[in-house]
Amino acid sequence: MNNEKSYAEMMKSLARKRKIREADNVLDMYIDMIIDDALFKHKKSILETQINYALDERDRTAFYDLSLQYQSLLKTST
Repeated sequence: MNNEKSYAEMMKSLARKRKIREADNVLDMYIDMIIDDALFKHKKSILETQINYALDERDRTAFYDLSLQYQSLLKTST
């Protein structure tokens, strides 16, 4: 006797596999969002520190360059 599944059992199994795969896709998306957010906050913090240092040192060139990078970073986050 073969261990063949009925059509209904195969469909239920396929549906379960699809749900698991969809859950994995959503989980991967959330993980990517968390990583992207952490990287954004880290880059923003570094730029803010560098901008403050440039202001303290009265380095206009560095300030303008860093300000442009900061603005660009903020635009890419939206």
